[in-house]
Amino acid sequence: MSNKKTIVIADDEPFILSAVNDTLSDDYNVITATNGKSALTMIRKHKPDMVVLDVMMPEMDGVEVVRELKNDETLAYIPVILLTAKGQMMDIEKGFKSGVNAYMVKPFSPEKLMEKIEELFEVEKMKEKVTKARVAKK
Repeated sequence: MSNKKTIVIADDEPFILSAVNDTLSDDYNVITATNGKSALTMIRKHKPDMVVLDVMMPEMDGVEVVRELKNDETLAYIPVILLTAKGQMMDIEKGFKSGVNAYMVKPFSPEKLMEKIEELFEVEKMKEKVTKARVAKK
């Protein structure tokens, strides 16, 4: 197994899944799912470093998956990006209330997605440093 971080991507549109996979697969281990339920199974099995979810998917939508993750102590730390066609303010607010770290509206730029992922990994790294510093002070 490589030292690459693992990202689970879930989208029911094969074209989007393929585009996101192509964008990320050079830098990350990518695991794909075509619906929310299988995404949740993959997340529980692989404990990825990040999750990218579509909102509108069969069996379980992206927001429901996020709620499941955030209610599970062993998975709640995983950063989540919602990548969706739902760009209304109401949808964005619903997404953030569910606990997502970022919300991107389709059509999306692969470069912007990559930037957002790298940004979230940087934030996670900073949080880790702060936590370690606090622990060291005790």
